[in-house]
Amino acid sequence: MFVDHSKEAPHDDLSAVAALDEPTRRRLYELVARGTGPVGRDEAAQALGLARQTAAFHLDRLAAEGLLDVVYERRSGRTGPGAGRPAKLYRRSEREVGVSVPARQYELAGQLLADAVEESDSTGEPVRAVLFRKAAELGERLGAEAAAGVVDLLERHGFEPRREGDTVLLGNCPFHLLARKHVETVCGMNLHLLRGALATSGDTGYEACLSPAPGRCCVVLEPAS
Repeated sequence: MFVDHSKEAPHDDLSAVAALDEPTRRRLYELVARGTGPVGRDEAAQALGLARQTAAFHLDRLAAEGLLDVVYERRSGRTGPGAGRPAKLYRRSEREVGVSVPARQYELAGQLLADAVEESDSTGEPVRAVLFRKAAELGERLGAEAAAGVVDLLERHGFEPRREGDTVLLGNCPFHLLARKHVETVCGMNLHLLRGALATSGDTGYEACLSPAPGRCCVVLEPAS
């Protein structure tokens, strides 16, 4: 749900993965990724036996997907007038790409848990109490940005909300495998996350409640009492 890269870069993870499905493009990405420094078009073309134009096309596509960063350097070592134009070079970006179907957010759970353990270690507050508080704080930040309401927020982030009467059920749990093994901790984290989102979204029609059932998230949105 909550790892939203849209504010970091206008790239889509699925599109990036699809870009690597092309064999030549994947070889170029691997060449750059394994290099000890930025790689130029001529260097890449020579290493893989490609035409320079072909290498340039695929390198630029990888850069457009956010998989490579573009840098400019003068490799001659000369500076000033007459030094020539800097060469266009490519290096692996720091962007991480992951695609799961249905949507999962294990990285988010790991971040919240790690933060909770560190704060608990320094303050003595129970880990689970810190985790639930931090989950609620994150939910509050997300809810404050949910201009169209919390149900739309859940839809956009993969919870697959569906209405059954006055109740909103969530067809997908972003923490599915973790929740199966650590029900109290992970479902409690999720509950506080959604309660935080409801608190700041302006959507006063619902309240988040635990209601585990097979095939869906353990949290449901019930009509507010």
